[in-house]
Amino acid sequence: MKLTDLAPPSIVSASVVNHPADKFSSDLPFYRKLGRTDLTVSCLGLGGGGSISSEDTLYAFDRGINYFFYSSDLHHYLYSPMSGALRQLCGRGSRAREKVVLATVTYIKSPEMAIAALLDQFVELGIDYIDVLFWGWIGSNDGQALEDCLQLTPDLRGSNSVYQRTIERMFGTSERLKKMGAVRYIGASFHDINLARQWSHSPLLDVVMVRHNVAHRSAQSYVFNQLEAQNPSRPGIVTFKSTGSHTGALWDAPDGLPKGCWQPTVPDLYRYSLTQNCVDICLTGLTCREQIDAAISGVQQGKLTPTELEYLNIYGDLHRNKLKVQEIPSERLLYRI
Repeated sequence: MKLTDLAPPSIVSASVVNHPADKFSSDLPFYRKLGRTDLTVSCLGLGGGGSISSEDTLYAFDRGINYFFYSSDLHHYLYSPMSGALRQLCGRGSRAREKVVLATVTYIKSPEMAIAALLDQFVELGIDYIDVLFWGWIGSNDGQALEDCLQLTPDLRGSNSVYQRTIERMFGTSERLKKMGAVRYIGASFHDINLARQWSHSPLLDVVMVRHNVAHRSAQSYVFNQLEAQNPSRPGIVTFKSTGSHTGALWDAPDGLPKGCWQPTVPDLYRYSLTQNCVDICLTGLTCREQIDAAISGVQQGKLTPTELEYLNIYGDLHRNKLKVQEIPSERLLYRI
């Protein structure tokens, strides 16, 4: 059975929010509201960094994934294979558009270049609007650049904005563009956790994206646990790099892991992020439909238990050489034969 057979996340207008995943039993809802936005999103997001094909991107949508992340100005050769699917789903005249949440990113952190980044994306994808525009790769030296860019938020975001009128002059007016604006919400992708914490309470930033995985957990204390999950004014939270670290692929066993100990799969690593407080979306770099099916099956298993979370914390510390196996009490290891 497909998730979409249970009832798709049909958002005919911005005021309509359905929760189709309520119809199957799991304590990890597949669909949820993205923070304070009015967007209903799948908990698994699909990015193009794995060079997934358009055919498999459409398959992901058919399986229920509705959050897609696209870059046109960094590693475009990796993302471009999915562009045909995004044109089909999100282009002008698409009947599926209101069921899709399209997130795009620009890594050019310059207010003067914002319109150029938008133009590239509108031309390539043939779209009426973007649901979330991210300022990308915000590192420790980018505090002032981000502040300058976020001052554009009132001009970028929503209907009747300066940037909407500019796009209309260049591409023509449409009902969707008039209603939604060229950009509905603003996000930022952080590589500096202190900046992420600082800006997570700003009204200028609707969605915060941060690295998070079993080996890099600082986002939990710096960002996730500083927010109240039920607070209607909190930003949406997206995680990335859930399966990888500078030490290598996290699904590979760390050195010294005793034989028979639980070695998490990629879907388990997605569940680790999605089990955390306030995390709305785990962004994936899935490459084929078999991985799509496995990731969705993982979500259907529900949240990880406290015991599983504790073990994966240890597993991540082993990956980063912060622990030695002989220092770990045997009762804290989980065995899966």
